Amino acid sequence: MDSVLNPYTPNAGASPDIVVGREEQIRAFRTLLQRLARGKTHQSMVITGLRGVGKTVLLNEFGDIARSERWEVVEIEASKHDDTRFRQNMASLLKATLLRLSPRAKWTDRMRRAAAVVTSFALSVDQQGAWSLSWDVEAAEGFADHGELGMDLTDVLVAVGEAAQEHGRGVAILIDEVQFLSARQLEALIQAIHKTVQRKLPITFVGAGLPQIAELAGDAKSYAERLFQFPKIDSLDEGSAREALVEPSRAEGVEYEPDAVALAIHITQGYPFFLQELGYQVWEIAEGSPITRADVLDAREGYEAKLDASFFRVRLDRATPLQTAYMRAMAQLGPAAQKASDVARLMGRESTQLGPTRAELIDMGLLYTPEHGYAAFTVPDFDKFMMRAVPTLMVPEVQKRKRRPAR
Repeated sequence: MDSVLNPYTPNAGASPDIVVGREEQIRAFRTLLQRLARGKTHQSMVITGLRGVGKTVLLNEFGDIARSERWEVVEIEASKHDDTRFRQNMASLLKATLLRLSPRAKWTDRMRRAAAVVTSFALSVDQQGAWSLSWDVEAAEGFADHGELGMDLTDVLVAVGEAAQEHGRGVAILIDEVQFLSARQLEALIQAIHKTVQRKLPITFVGAGLPQIAELAGDAKSYAERLFQFPKIDSLDEGSAREALVEPSRAEGVEYEPDAVALAIHITQGYPFFLQELGYQVWEIAEGSPITRADVLDAREGYEAKLDASFFRVRLDRATPLQTAYMRAMAQLGPAAQKASDVARLMGRESTQLGPTRAELIDMGLLYTPEHGYAAFTVPDFDKFMMRAVPTLMVPEVQKRKRRPAR
């Protein structure tokens, strides 16, 4: 069929034509905004889930909802930057937020104060003045200039929240890939939002990340579980998966036969990204409506090849030989979470020898720990890919630490 009309969007974070199966989270976000706008407090949220379940798509949906409610939206994709870069990014985005709230010619005293606090926050980046916001707003002495990230971020978010409140507006800070924030950055964000909640200000932080985020947030601040909800999203149920597959093509005048839909859901297990990829490949090879089971079967090879070459391979290519061997051993043990000692035994090593490798894979976002002593892949079906990509279990030598000579 016509590729120009292909309604599926198998791209990282690209919003599909329809977002289904996430009504509960969308409803919770609308409630959050509406309560904050009325000066009431409400738990914010950090969406958790595996790769490919639609966390980024949902966060983008939140951004659209917030803008439709006349909230200012600050969007960040977290990465492993030091505190200086984190400050730079946050200061630049908050400066832009203030300018969108009101042009400088109409700034009130509260707006000017917020701008001065943002300047202080920016100047704290580099005491030598090597970086600035490129605007002629003097810093506010005694605010956001403590040199401690949590205190400084609290000052700046409170000031921006007060400015937004004065204009009858709100500010939603949406952060994707939250697990890549450093412990100090995550702690600072939680601390700052805690203060804005106490002040009943219309400013909030909503995030998305891998399943370990709830644990990381709890480690950062003990009250995080009272400040945030941590809803987990997973593959779509059968009804939602059917809707996600069928409705986009129906909008283009193309129907699916029921057994074709059933097979597609079986192949993809209802994971949103996989549905988009398979739908895309089926559209490319089908000759017309209705799409048949045979069309889905014919598209399966191209679907798996595309996932292997991009979605899966890009993650494996970042791994060292020892990290690859560890993941291959996990895959051989099966798709479920695997005990560290079982993986080490299969590799003929001691758990203590492989502990650093396991920790590196978690830090890279390739594994997470659903419970103590266990690790699981953050990518659905990654075990099957590892068995295809690395047919034989090969275990490189673990570099042993040099012992200090006895005195």
